[in-house]
Amino acid sequence: MLLRILPALALVSSPLSAQEDAAKDTADTTLIVLETTAGDITVALETERAPATAANFLRYVDEDRFDGTVFYRAMHLDWGDPPNGLIQGGTQNDPERILDGVVHEPTDETGLSHTDGALSMARMEPGTATGDFSIMIKDQTGLDAQPDADNPDTATGYAVFGYVVDGMDVVHAIHAMPRDPDKGEGWMKGQMLAEPVTIVDIRRVEPDAAD
Repeated sequence: MLLRILPALALVSSPLSAQEDAAKDTADTTLIVLETTAGDITVALETERAPATAANFLRYVDEDRFDGTVFYRAMHLDWGDPPNGLIQGGTQNDPERILDGVVHEPTDETGLSHTDGALSMARMEPGTATGDFSIMIKDQTGLDAQPDADNPDTATGYAVFGYVVDGMDVVHAIHAMPRDPDKGEGWMKGQMLAEPVTIVDIRRVEPDAAD
């Protein structure tokens, strides 16, 4: 059973404000490359704005805990212009790979948002996120923290910790791959890729290589 998942919430689209965009552009980030069998995805991790979540992810990177894991899920939403939804990958609760859960950093505190290309931690309760993550396709801001919501899970939302800066074509390609109608449990049934995409390596981009 997949324990750390992003649910099929009402994913509402709304753009970041100009001030949030400017802040995101000036905050400190760390570049990483996700090398997959479908191609490379470059991500700027928000080490300043989501320090605990980004540090957790970088520990997995530095300890090679993601190497050989897969993107296994492609959630398609049936509204808006396609492609629309997310892809999900990571350690799938493998006891040989996962670390202790990371403290939850809600978007209303970090100022980040589930916009197109955002990386977000999958979790059950806040503080249970380990080594599974999703990449947004189109804005999915219904996953942001909504402190006034009656549902505690909606109120806390999910933790954004980075943004794709190159390779969204690879994200879209993974999202478009065939799904197995019989795989998955509950509302996730039919969202699992028939042939998961292997994450060969995730590594930091050396400063000289980023120039």
